[in-house]
Amino acid sequence: MTLTRLAALDDAPVLAELLRRNRDFLAPWEPVRGEDYFTADGQRAVLEADLAQHAQGTKLPHVILDSGSVIGRITLNGIVRGPFQSCSLGYWVSAGHNGRGFATRAVREIVRVAFEELGLHRVQAETLLHNVRSRRVLKRNGFLPIGLAPAYLNIAGEWQDMDLFQVVNDAWSAG
Repeated sequence: MTLTRLAALDDAPVLAELLRRNRDFLAPWEPVRGEDYFTADGQRAVLEADLAQHAQGTKLPHVILDSGSVIGRITLNGIVRGPFQSCSLGYWVSAGHNGRGFATRAVREIVRVAFEELGLHRVQAETLLHNVRSRRVLKRNGFLPIGLAPAYLNIAGEWQDMDLFQVVNDAWSAG
């Protein structure tokens, strides 16, 4: 059963409502967002930009589903081809679905897509040092720690250190 699908403009109202309801839950892990981000129009603008990058081959924006209902997002960002063949992974799941295996399964599915459908060599993910749950999701999916990036992302209004993880497509080394 597919747990993710390509995001669509029609997802904007549902995502806006989900983000409003989970605003406090997600705030410690996200950049500071303007009020417009939490509206259907704001999410439509985000999705339009994401889908434009998808059309250029530099992003794969998916939603995470539970019985067909959107419960979060998972995205392959910054897809780079050439000798790099790599991307960065980002994801979130609503508070009510957190801790129930949805993120783990969605990461497993999107890594499979990255390797088998997109033919990428590597997927990188970053976590805040204290984000134990996200680290667990990544490790369950074969991601290995590769280092510490000081002041890597502006999260919750501060430049924060991030642990970097990666998983490499073993099929590339077999070739």
